[in-house]
Amino acid sequence: MARILIVDDREKIRKILTVLLREQGHEVKEAGSAEDGLELQPIFEPELVLLDLKLPGMQGTEALGRLREASSPPDVVIMTAHASIRSAVEAMRSGAFDYITKPFDNDELLLLVDRVLEMRRLHQEVDELRTELETRYGFTEIIGISRPMQEVFRIMAKVAKVDATLLIYGESGTGKELVAKAVHRRSERADGPFVAVNCGAIPQTLIESEFFGHERGAFTDARETRPGSFERADGGTLFLDEVGELPLDAQAKLLRAIQERKVTRLGGRRPLSVDVRILAATYRDLEDMVRQGDFREDLYWRIHVVSLTLPPLRDRRDDLPLLIDHIFDRATEELGAEVRSIQEAARNLLVEYDWPGNVRELENVLTRALVLSEGEELTVRDLPPRVRGEVLGTDSREQGALGDLTLAEAVGQATERVEKAMIRAHLRRHHGNRTETAASLGVSRKTLFNKMRQYELEPPDSPSE
Repeated sequence: MARILIVDDREKIRKILTVLLREQGHEVKEAGSAEDGLELQPIFEPELVLLDLKLPGMQGTEALGRLREASSPPDVVIMTAHASIRSAVEAMRSGAFDYITKPFDNDELLLLVDRVLEMRRLHQEVDELRTELETRYGFTEIIGISRPMQEVFRIMAKVAKVDATLLIYGESGTGKELVAKAVHRRSERADGPFVAVNCGAIPQTLIESEFFGHERGAFTDARETRPGSFERADGGTLFLDEVGELPLDAQAKLLRAIQERKVTRLGGRRPLSVDVRILAATYRDLEDMVRQGDFREDLYWRIHVVSLTLPPLRDRRDDLPLLIDHIFDRATEELGAEVRSIQEAARNLLVEYDWPGNVRELENVLTRALVLSEGEELTVRDLPPRVRGEVLGTDSREQGALGDLTLAEAVGQATERVEKAMIRAHLRRHHGNRTETAASLGVSRKTLFNKMRQYELEPPDSPSE
């Protein structure tokens, strides 16, 4: 149960609320003015304040600001007459949790109180868990409290203490480089350089130069001597992102450099000793690539001393509220945006979306929404159609095409697109398991098979049962 402070100049309303809330087991105090309420706040330390908007002397809006500045600020619900709803909305933009209009329904009020207290409890649990994780592991750069992320933190904490090679698996956008940087900063090499190389972005003809450097005149465009990434990372960490994209001949040269801890620049004659720790990352299944002959087995075992897998965002939904707030706050500051909050309906869509592009896509969507938003609140209309769940486009060409269809035909096309998108999403969520997918969709296995055949859908590589 909670401590609740009622601030209202009408004694009758205070008494009704006090009886109602005490019947629910709450501890209640009353104040007939904003000044009295502010005097009670540091003594009583309420978790929730029911604050009347129109008060004698100091008004509710000013009292709200003072309450928000308290060392342990309570949540505030504004009580207002119907004619003052606009003022109540302004108060919400200033930090009130919600508002309720007078005369209010008792059940409606109790539901609102329960919702406020439940949200407060959840936020406290999140803060406590974050504090525990940060105390235990210290990886404050990475946002996550979910069980999959706790396992990631556990492995990171262990591998950071030793100089072993780490292989990080994860889909695009899951934050593999962020993890590599965090491990480097907690290692004994933290004072040394961190050099990241995207192996998939290097032209094949320049791979050797990128890794090992070159001397002036080594090839046509080599106008000056340039150290390679191994040299630049000497005494620190070399992060090989998307290492699975390297061709086989480059893999052989990379293996030799890792084993011998020596590199020779292109055009050079003298081998240079290097002391680097290797961290690698990939979205590909390297073990399968080894079986297919696309990745050297000896290099695989050299970089696969310790491995960890970063979960996709759809498998760590407990982290989404934290990530949304963190990215929203950071992007608002960077853009200088005037948006102060996220509409609840918009937040719900952000939490429910599957995020195939993971954290990178979430950052992109929120930044775009902040740029397009026209008010102080980020709303549903600021989100892209895919996040809103709109499967039919709204451009003029598609609208023209729709004009040629009957209503039944348009509904049929929309239904097919929704079904196809939902089946794909549920197959991903259940890793291709058709029995679990059918159950989550509320259809039989036979219906699911027929739909998959109709839409020519194949599940991800996984058991089909």
